[in-house]
Amino acid sequence: MALYRVNKPRNPQAKFHIKKHDEVVVLSGTQQGKRGKVLEVLRDRSRVIIEGVNFIKKSARKSQEQPEGGFVEREGALHISKIMLASDYDSRKSATPAEPATKKAASKGKK
Repeated sequence: MALYRVNKPRNPQAKFHIKKHDEVVVLSGTQQGKRGKVLEVLRDRSRVIIEGVNFIKKSARKSQEQPEGGFVEREGALHISKIMLASDYDSRKSATPAEPATKKAASKGKK
C-alpha cells in the first residue's frame, strides 16, 4: 500500500463489534494472543487502539513537558478485523468439538 494512502479517511462503518473500554484479544500478527482494554475506536480508519498492545516509538520535540525531547513509546492502532472480544474468545477456546474432523474422500480429477 502506498504511503500516501495510509491515513486517508475511508467510508466509516456504521457499527463495530467492539466499543471503548471492552476487554479484547488480538487474533493475528506479531501481537497475537495479547489482551488489553480498548482505549479508542478510530471509525474512519477501521482501527482500534488497545492498552499495552502494539507499542510504537514516536520522536518528540523539546517542550515544557519534555525538556529533553527524544523518543516516546505509545500504543499503535490495530485493524478491527484482528480483534475479538475476550469473552467470545474464551468461550470459543473452552468449547470442544464433538467429533474430530475426518478426511474427505479424494475426488477423481479430469484425465
